[in-house]
Amino acid sequence: MLETMQQTLLEVRGVSQHYQKGSGESGAPVLDNVSMRLSSGEIVGLLGRSGCGKSTLLRIVAGLIKPSSGEVIYNNEPVTGPAAGIAMVFQSFALFPWLSVLENTEIGLRANKTPVAEARKRALAAIDLIGLDGFESAYPKELSGGMRQRVGVARALVTHPNILLMDEPFSALDVLTAETLRAELLDLWVEGRMPIKSILMVTHNIEEAVLMCDRIMVLSSNPGRIAAEIPVNLQHPRNRLDPEFRGLVDHVYALMTRRPNDQKQKDGPFPGLGVGMALPRVSTNTLAGMIEEVAAAPYNGKADLPALADSLQMEIDDLFPVAETLQLLRFAELEEGDIRLTPQGKRFADADVDVRKKLFGDHLLSYVPLAARIKRVLDERPTHYAPATRFREELEDYMSEDYAETTLRSVINWGRYGEIFAYDETAQGFSHDNPTAP
Repeated sequence: MLETMQQTLLEVRGVSQHYQKGSGESGAPVLDNVSMRLSSGEIVGLLGRSGCGKSTLLRIVAGLIKPSSGEVIYNNEPVTGPAAGIAMVFQSFALFPWLSVLENTEIGLRANKTPVAEARKRALAAIDLIGLDGFESAYPKELSGGMRQRVGVARALVTHPNILLMDEPFSALDVLTAETLRAELLDLWVEGRMPIKSILMVTHNIEEAVLMCDRIMVLSSNPGRIAAEIPVNLQHPRNRLDPEFRGLVDHVYALMTRRPNDQKQKDGPFPGLGVGMALPRVSTNTLAGMIEEVAAAPYNGKADLPALADSLQMEIDDLFPVAETLQLLRFAELEEGDIRLTPQGKRFADADVDVRKKLFGDHLLSYVPLAARIKRVLDERPTHYAPATRFREELEDYMSEDYAETTLRSVINWGRYGEIFAYDETAQGFSHDNPTAP
């Protein structure tokens, strides 16, 4: 760390944010009453699954988005736009392809009308600091993904900000490149060589959060709320194999799979009730594959989620939606970081293709209200046909257009597999899977 954590640099006070519908009306909440602080000398991680609002929160802190309510205070002033002293590194590199490495690094200083000689000196120092010395005249198309992200870091550091915001900075990189860049940035931070006071980073990688952060803020989903704050009191460099490290990883997994008040929820982890339940896009092949993996040795029906993530090489953004869909369909149960197959899940694992489809279809109609609604409408109509827009518009009363489309596509794919209805992609309409059905 750069210094003892004392000075509060930034405060988020009761921030909420809502989706905007096409009509301009406020839609479903993305963030709900989020409050947190950021102090000097610490790295704080915002950890959560896709859709929990962590990137939205980071952009609100950066002054790029205005919250629906609440405020962000930096330097005792409300943040109403991009603030001097706060810089951001994006997931997608966001470099100007027509500018060289040096020019991309200088651009923020030039915009601030920093004298040319001073801008050049600071840009060269930042380029050298992040390990790109010798590539000053190269263009982004000539660089690897890791090198382009280094330029993004240099461009943020060159302004000597108090706070560095990082939005999943390693997720677009291959595993080895991400590991190298992560380690190098940590070394610079621990050695006090980065010209910043604090880092606020968004991640969906639990191990990355435990590896880098001094505090982890876990956000729940739909809407995003601070579900837990976890201090990480491990000395750098941190060893992933250390029992205390593994224990913290397991603890975070347990928190992220824990049900409110330790009670089972009728609707599982998915937001909304009835037809308004938002669903992730998960293929039936992936669902079947996870059931088979958990059913087989060494798990034999019950698996520790961190171990399962390692064996399947899945991040939490990929793992949790699959596990939670299995829970929704009653093929598995999630509890305290473990997944356990139900008797019906074990039956699915042992069954042949036809029995699997019938079992899946039965569970889909029993536990996914939208699937049951579509089937009922088809049964009731003389034509046994219904346009997709009829259900899409209904979903949009409960959620954003993107979530509505994802939910509908999931039910379409699951219903086809379970043979409870057919779907015509050209006409965009539902019909009975069996044309002779009543």
